[in-house]
Amino acid sequence: MSPLDNPAEFQSALIRWFHSEGKTYPWRETAEPWHILISEVMLQQTQVSTVLNKNFFTKFIERFPTPASIATAPEQEILSAWEGLGYYRRVRNLQKAAIAICENHGGTFPRDYDEILALPGIGKYTAGAVSSFAYDLPQPIVDANVARVFSRLFDFQQRVDSGAGQKQLWQWAEELLSQDNPRIYNSALMELGQQTCTNKAPQCGICIVSEFCSTSDPASLPLKKAAKKTVLVDEFAIFCIDDEKRILLQQESSEKRRAGMWKLPLYDFSETENLPLLSKSTYAITHHKVTLRVFHCSSENLPLTSTPEGLTERWHLISELAEIPMPSPFRKVLDSLLKDHF
Repeated sequence: MSPLDNPAEFQSALIRWFHSEGKTYPWRETAEPWHILISEVMLQQTQVSTVLNKNFFTKFIERFPTPASIATAPEQEILSAWEGLGYYRRVRNLQKAAIAICENHGGTFPRDYDEILALPGIGKYTAGAVSSFAYDLPQPIVDANVARVFSRLFDFQQRVDSGAGQKQLWQWAEELLSQDNPRIYNSALMELGQQTCTNKAPQCGICIVSEFCSTSDPASLPLKKAAKKTVLVDEFAIFCIDDEKRILLQQESSEKRRAGMWKLPLYDFSETENLPLLSKSTYAITHHKVTLRVFHCSSENLPLTSTPEGLTERWHLISELAEIPMPSPFRKVLDSLLKDHF
């Protein structure tokens, strides 16, 4: 039986299940739209466990409880508050949305769906999520969890990341949306994808809506474009500390994804190959696997070359480092070097 054959029973089954099995998250304990927007932006490309375990959400709303509180905040402050979550364009978009709320809505978060959608950096999913979770308004949502659930329920044999695939998923989301309990229904639909209809090991035997599912091979769905091959990248950084216990850092240019963040200065291998190697580590970013090597360089040997075009280099006191926004891989290696070697 298709969910479309009996939408009311499909909705009821999900809602009953969610009331007994739905997890408790801080963003589910509030109807404050600004806080819900923050949670949605955080969770776009970050796992729930990461946001929870490091208390990112709670700390961020304590620091920026209202749109007005972040609208005029310095860039370095918002980058520092977002440190560890990555994809820093997200927090810049949050600030742009906050500015628009202050300038166009008197600092009050809009209730109208179209006005939410018009905020900078807000897409169809996020606008629907805020509308349903904050205001309990009937707006459909399709995220990765919902796409996976629908692709299996309907045995959808098209790519979910194609234009046609997205159009079909959103159509199902609209047709199956609960008009009476959109907040709980949308939460339940996402939760089903997180808990039961999981990516690699769907638990069909305990699925509350299994009677509505038509696929015989759930693990093969959803269909997507083949993932990009992993690109190997080498980075060569220097660790340089002077007699005043200051460390040389390099600020990323405005065109890069880490714009405004500070890191250990990066140079070509030819400029570091004769320096003592202090550490070697790896980290992943999108489809890249990066090997980061850090070499020791005395302040007397600087500069190795002129500062690379578009970058700023500056000395920072060790006591200031905690307040300086820094990408997690560099923060980790710098903390280790300061602890173990100096």
